[in-house]
Amino acid sequence: MRVADFDYELPDGRIARYPPEERGSTRLLVMRRREGSVRHAFYGDLDTFLSKGDLLVINNTQVVRARLMAVKSTGAKIELMLLEKHEGEQELVLYRGRLRQGDRLLSFGHEFLVEELVADGVARLTHAGGESLQKVFQAHAEVPIPPYLRREAEPLDRERYQTLFAEHPGSVAAPTASLNMTPELLGRLRSKGVDDARITLHVGLGTFLPIRTESITEHVMHREFYSIPPETLEKIRRTKAAGGRVVAVGTTVTRALEHAAPQILEGADAGPVEAEADIFLHPGGRPFRVIDALVTNFHAPRSTVLMLTAAFAGPELLRRAYREALEGEYRFLSYGDSTLIL
Repeated sequence: MRVADFDYELPDGRIARYPPEERGSTRLLVMRRREGSVRHAFYGDLDTFLSKGDLLVINNTQVVRARLMAVKSTGAKIELMLLEKHEGEQELVLYRGRLRQGDRLLSFGHEFLVEELVADGVARLTHAGGESLQKVFQAHAEVPIPPYLRREAEPLDRERYQTLFAEHPGSVAAPTASLNMTPELLGRLRSKGVDDARITLHVGLGTFLPIRTESITEHVMHREFYSIPPETLEKIRRTKAAGGRVVAVGTTVTRALEHAAPQILEGADAGPVEAEADIFLHPGGRPFRVIDALVTNFHAPRSTVLMLTAAFAGPELLRRAYREALEGEYRFLSYGDSTLIL
């Protein structure tokens, strides 16, 4: 298949530029793959579509403040974007401007040294006082909201571009499918007998990178570090054995679980399972082995996450659902409405 097969017209007015006034008040479009049906509901109705014995899996990564402005000794301004956390790697930044090895940068009273230009537009910095970059950025940087929002980050984004389940700092983009998940909804699900579990996948800037190949199979996915704790492995195995459904809340959870499918389904690891996911799920590619249902947002044209969703729902059903959503004035992308694919 070709990237052009996943193009569609997304009017500017359909992009949700701000979060809803109340978390969890968004709409939900429900697709049933077996029947090929589409139904309109609300995110808060999620508990009515899940059953006792199902397992909801949520990403508990925390978005770090990643966008920081600095100046060189010459007075030139440099924009720094802290890259996502990877296991065992030093802290790196994406930079906009001109840098050379040995340059010194100042920001909010902190001094950084450019130790190495690692790749085109990527540098390794160290803090003159020995502090970690993440600590300095968390104190002074802005929230790295998606570029397609076409606005500067505002104070409300510090709270709303973060899930209520964020525990482990390391992401530079939110796992947006759970932005509307609330403790109240989770409580109703638990009362119904729907269990929940956590994984951690640190979402990277690569999620926004355009696909530059014409053929899907030529695209190389970015790597994202994930960790699946022992209790989550056990819950997934127990759910599968009992005939329940594993419900991934988001494409980030999906990538982690499907990358780890051999260890989850064939291994007896006590855990945790940790790795760098570079899995590319698309129509005609590898089958889904772990997840049985998916909660996710409406995704941008020609994106890898749209292709993942098409692979799970089926391209024809997804096209029809997106047409209905556009006609029904659903709100798209990170702060928008959601889909549930069963």
